[in-house]
Amino acid sequence: MNPTSTFRIPSIIHYGAGSLNELAPTARQLGFTRILLVTDTGMVKLGVAGQAQELLEKAGFHVTLFDKVQPDPTLQNVEDGVVLLSAEECDGIVAVGGGSPIDCAKGIAVSHANPGPLPDFMGVEKIPRAGLPVIAVPTTAGTGSEATRVMVITDTSRDVKMMFASRHCLCAAAIVDPTLTLSMPRLLTAVVGVDALCHAIEAYVSKRAQPMTDLLALSAIRLIAPNLRAACDDGQNLQARGAVMLGAMQAGMAFSNSSVALVHGMARPLGACFHLTHGLSIAVLLPVVTEFSLPAAPERYAQIAAEMGTTNLVSSQQALNRDTGIPPLRELNVAQDRYESLIGKMSTDALASGSPANNPRAASTEEIGALYRRAFAG
Repeated sequence: MNPTSTFRIPSIIHYGAGSLNELAPTARQLGFTRILLVTDTGMVKLGVAGQAQELLEKAGFHVTLFDKVQPDPTLQNVEDGVVLLSAEECDGIVAVGGGSPIDCAKGIAVSHANPGPLPDFMGVEKIPRAGLPVIAVPTTAGTGSEATRVMVITDTSRDVKMMFASRHCLCAAAIVDPTLTLSMPRLLTAVVGVDALCHAIEAYVSKRAQPMTDLLALSAIRLIAPNLRAACDDGQNLQARGAVMLGAMQAGMAFSNSSVALVHGMARPLGACFHLTHGLSIAVLLPVVTEFSLPAAPERYAQIAAEMGTTNLVSSQQALNRDTGIPPLRELNVAQDRYESLIGKMSTDALASGSPANNPRAASTEEIGALYRRAFAG
């Protein structure tokens, strides 16, 4: 644990059923007049983006819709958003959706204020200037991006998921309304929930853990672990979905300040090379990386197991994947020969991301490669 610590979260957080109604007052409080609404086509089809747009327009804001965000947002998505933001002279951004629209909104805000290639700012605290303020309205309970100083943008030309961690990636406000998650399908609920659980686990075992992040990480585990199955089994279970969403936000606050570790370092290149969603990449790697890391922090992992109500943490993680319908890696249309051929690249990219350095047990490139192989074997 570090002797001194820094802790950052959004300055405004509205949480609870119906908190979407705080969107327009929050935008006014932040001085918005012309808003870029960043979302994806799924949120448009479900009507959630339209609901947010209607609330803002009824309150007198000029709203421009940008709904071109892809899963795992790309540099092109960010660049297209910047062009539209500039053309419409927007002075604030609202992101509606999962981690992809929120991360894309952060990327648009940062790129607008910092001319130059976005990849130049990859890493920790390398973004020189703050961008326009962003209000995040999450519709999934997983990434915690609404509460983090992290964004992940994919460079498709290199098959690299770039991680940026900066105070300038922190949203100005978060509106966390669990009723917006009621439309999430079962598999999406499962994978983003396991991602959130992993955020909490890695925040707690990270070499950069601190007292504030410990409190939030353990609380997140207590909220997510016993409620995720119910949230998957009954999509209308607002109590379970609310608990998972609150846990996901707490986990986001925790890992944003103590950092993630080896699981996330390995998940980014896996997702980039095989176009797997981030949550799915996390879920298939979590048990094998936990088993590898456990001997280096037995007391911390024992505490996590206790919060999850188990004595065998690895088996419990495997069971959670199985019970919520998350398939193993070998069943995800990942060709074994191509997978094997890319293990070297993925291992190198994982280590280069910096996240593995926070893991309680250090991993070499060769050990990371072996973990990839174990994950595929199941």
